[in-house]
Order: sequence, then C-alpha cells, then structure tokens
Amino acid sequence: MLSEQSAATVRATLPAVGAALGTITERFYAGLFEAHPELLRDLFNRGNQAAGTQRQALAGSIAAFATHLLDRPEQRPDAMLQRIAHKHASLGVTPEQYGVVHEHLFAAIAEVLGDAVTPEVAAAWDEVYWLMANALIAVERRLREEHGGPAWRTWEVVERVTETADVATFRLRPADGGPVRDFLAGQYVSVRVALTDGARQIRQYSLSGAPGPDLRQISVKRVHTAGAPDGEVSNHLHARVRVGDVLELSEPYGDLVLDAASDTPLLLASAGIGVTPMTAMLAHLADSGHRAPVTVVHADRSPATHALRTDHEAYAAKLPDAAVHLWYEQDAPAGTHPGLVDLTGVPLASGTRAYLCGPLPFMRAVRTQLIAKGVAAADIHYEVFGPDLWLAGQA
Repeated sequence: MLSEQSAATVRATLPAVGAALGTITERFYAGLFEAHPELLRDLFNRGNQAAGTQRQALAGSIAAFATHLLDRPEQRPDAMLQRIAHKHASLGVTPEQYGVVHEHLFAAIAEVLGDAVTPEVAAAWDEVYWLMANALIAVERRLREEHGGPAWRTWEVVERVTETADVATFRLRPADGGPVRDFLAGQYVSVRVALTDGARQIRQYSLSGAPGPDLRQISVKRVHTAGAPDGEVSNHLHARVRVGDVLELSEPYGDLVLDAASDTPLLLASAGIGVTPMTAMLAHLADSGHRAPVTVVHADRSPATHALRTDHEAYAAKLPDAAVHLWYEQDAPAGTHPGLVDLTGVPLASGTRAYLCGPLPFMRAVRTQLIAKGVAAADIHYEVFGPDLWLAGQA
C-alpha cells in the first residue's frame, strides 16, 4: 500500500508520467543495454525490442500497477503480478537485476521529465517501483522453490513432427535420463538456444501434450513478420534442430492453467498457434474424465494452417459432453464456419469458465462476446504469447 503522501503525489503526476512512459521506457532500454549489453544478448527478446512491443508492455504494466494502487489500495493486482512473475521465473530473472532496472529506469525518468522530477515526485514513484518489484521478487522466489531443480536442464529431441507448413512439434526427453517433473495443462517452458552470432536467446513455448511422466512436447510456429526480422529462435528451431539434437529448457511455468472441478462447464477458445495450451488442456480433461460440458472454439486462416487439428478434435471426442466450433477465414469445409468467430449461436452452460489464447484482437473480441452472453468477467482467463500488450491497451 502506498503511503498517503506518495499516493497524493502519484495521483497528481500520473497523467504526466503516463503520457511520457513510452519515451521513458525507450530511453530506459537504450541506457540499460548500453551499460549491460549481455542482457540484450542473452536475456531480453531481441525481436520484441526491435518491434517496440516490450517497451509498450513495460509502460502498460507500470501505469496499470500505479493506477491499481490508487484505485484499490487495499488490494494487490495479483493476476498481473502472477503473469509477470511466471515469465520472469522461467527466464531466470534474479532479484539483483531489479536494482539494475531501477537505476536505469529512474535515470530515464529524470532525463525525460527534467525539473518536474522533484525529490518528492522521485520518492513517490520510487515507492511505486519497489512495491511492484518486491512483490514480484517474492512471488518469483516462491515459484522457483516450488518448481525446484536447476534453472536450465538439457533435453534431447527424440521426435520431430511437421504439423503444418510453419508449425513443427518437438518431443523431448531429459538428456541426463532423470525423472520428468509433472506440470499443469496450459503451462509453458522457456527454451534457450545458442544462435550463430553467439547470443543465447530465450523464448517461451506452451507444452502442447498431456502432462506425462516421460516427455515434454512443444509445438513451434515459425515467425514471419512483414517489415520486421523473422523470429530468431523459431526459425532456428525449424531450420537447425533435428532428432538427436539437444535444447536447454526451464521448468514449466505459467498461470493459465485449468482450475475447475469436474462439474464446471468450460470454454476453451484459441486462434492460430494459441491452440497449443488448449490442446494440452483437452488432453488432460480427456484423461481425467471431465464430465461437464466443454465448448471448444478455434479460429484459423484455413484448415491447412490449423496446427494440431487432429489432436484438437480427437481429445474433444473423448469427452462425454463436448462441442467443437471451428472458424476459417479461407476454405472453410462443411461443418465449420467461414470468417471470424461469432459466438451468437453457440450455447453456453450457466457458470461456464473460459480460457482464451491467441492474438489480442481475437481474445478481446471473444471476451466481449462472452460477457454479452452472461459469462462473468472473473471467469474469463487468458494467455498472451510475448509481451502482455493487453495491459498497454488498457493503460
């Protein structure tokens, strides 16, 4: 909780700080990477930095956290903190790095806002930063203790499957032959690879198979972005990684996990490569004998780009009460829908809990439709691949 004096100062300065956050975060990252080039090389996603999406996400999270402290001082924004903490824990972020971030972030604030940053203003925003940082440090420490084991472990690729022209599935077994810890359906792992320029870049990929005792499975979409560099790690995995090669993986993390009794109606909605955590969830529901209605919604450009479609439909078919609704923008076959997702005619049981994964426009549209159909906002959960720009859009 902010002190009364700091709360008043933050409230008075939030419009000015919020308006400048885009410039502040740009200056922040420039100063950080000049002083610590190893962080850009081996920790931060260079693609997100080049595209500016990480700056937008950082600005959005700071503004959202400060606004929450002012509007609901008796509560912490735990959902936001949990999402960030899981990603940080999977990347191996350390408590000491929060001090480095503080140094360069506040140097950027002083540079951008100049004389407006009085000692009182600096102290108030310093309080905001350390409330957020210390909360994250505590959650990340707990997550690491719960997951145990080394931060990184070497895994051997034992099978590679081509799902679509741009999606490949990799099945992996620990190279040390040791046991595989269980995970929750919907979680992801960080994958660290050595690129040709010497950088060790990290990306998160959802585990796309059912939780099991022997293997991990990830399904990777090769990223092509018009007007921007192609995805470094996804293209490396597609072009260079074959059966017998090894990869470094973190333990599983992520807070978009099934948290429902067997009599809770569910909706699993995905688009594109967002199908990966939903496939794992369906596999788990089929294995655990989920009895309540399950509504499966998926959108894709065409049937040819629908990765894991066979598994997607096969797991749903094993459930006693499941309905599958597919939308394709092109070449929609009989029994599916053309165009974009429209839930108008999709029946939902009372008390449905929804899980969403896909591009932000898709998730926002589905969330709006679900609320219009009576699904409680608190029962709609989502996963963002990459920087969480949902917060940036709300800031």
